[in-house]
Amino acid sequence: MEFLLDPNVWVAFAMLTALEIVLGVDNIIFISILVGRLPPAQRDMARRLGLGFAMLSRLALLFSLSWVMGLTSDLFSVADQGFSGRDLVLLLGGLFLLYKASHEIFVEVEAKELDGPPPSDPVALKAAGRKALIGVIGQIAIIDIVFSLDSVITAVGMVDQIGVMVAAVIASVGVMLFAAKPIGEFVDAHPSVKVLALAFLVMVGMALTGEAFDMHIPKGYIYVAMAFSLGVEALNIRARGKRQALIQQSATTKESA
Repeated sequence: MEFLLDPNVWVAFAMLTALEIVLGVDNIIFISILVGRLPPAQRDMARRLGLGFAMLSRLALLFSLSWVMGLTSDLFSVADQGFSGRDLVLLLGGLFLLYKASHEIFVEVEAKELDGPPPSDPVALKAAGRKALIGVIGQIAIIDIVFSLDSVITAVGMVDQIGVMVAAVIASVGVMLFAAKPIGEFVDAHPSVKVLALAFLVMVGMALTGEAFDMHIPKGYIYVAMAFSLGVEALNIRARGKRQALIQQSATTKESA
C-alpha cells in the first residue's frame, strides 16, 4: 500500500484518467447516436451495456498486455507497406465507422427511417425492439474494441503500473456513464448537432484508417475542429431561440391588441 502515498502515482492516475475520458468522447458520441434509434425505455440499458462492454474490453486488453503489444509487429506487407494486427483492427474499425456515420448522415439529411414504420402487432413490436437492441449492442461492441485497443496502447506508453491503468479505466468509464445520458439527450434534441457529431465520427474514421497506413493524424486537431464547429452551432441555437421568443412575443402582442 506504500505506492498509494507516492504523489507520482496519483499524478499518473489523474493524467491517464483525463486522457481516457478525452479518448472516450468519440465512443460516447457513437453510443449516443446509436441509442437514439431505440425506444426511450431501452436507451438507458443500452448506454450502460455499451459503456460496460467498453470497460470490460479495455480491462481484458490491459490484462493481456503481451498479446496487445505483439499486435504492433508486422504480419505481412503490401507494396512495401507493413500491416500489423493493430493496423488491421484500426483499418476495419475505421471503415466500419466511415460506413456507419455516412449512412446515419444520409438517413438524417434525407429524413428517412432505417427500418420503415414500426409493426402494429404488440408481439412483433416487442420482437422488433429486441432485435434493434441486439443490433445496437453488437455495433457498439465492434467499435468499442477498436477504441479500446487504441486507448490501451496509449495507456501502456504513459504508465508502468497495471493497477493505475485499471483504476484510470474504471474511473473514466464512471465519468462517461454519468455524462452519456445528457450528451445523448442533447444530441438527439438538436438535429444539426447530431449531423455535426456524425461528421466528427467520419473524421475519426478517417483518422483510424490513416493510422492503419502509418499516417498519424493527431486527434487534437479533430477535437479542436469539432469544438469550434460546436461553438458556432451553439451560437446558432441561441440565435434561433431568441428569434422564436421574439416571434411568440409578437404573436402574443397582436392577440392582446
